[in-house]
Amino acid sequence: MPTKLIVDCSTGVTTEVELTAAEIAEREAMAAEYAVQKAQEDAANAAKSAAKQAAQDKLKALGLTDLEIAAITGA
Repeated sequence: MPTKLIVDCSTGVTTEVELTAAEIAEREAMAAEYAVQKAQEDAANAAKSAAKQAAQDKLKALGLTDLEIAAITGA
């Protein structure tokens, strides 16, 4: 069973307590929400990276060198 650590700052006493069913459910819901957000961020980053590569490929097709492309794009 998952636990949480409770620290009483006034006394310095540390107590380990099992999580309640509600706390476990909340933790699982938060983990699921994080997984969705992370997947969305990863997809957005992949799309941005693909668009950047496509733009660089188009510039190369126009005859620009890698150095010229870097100068234009700041990469």
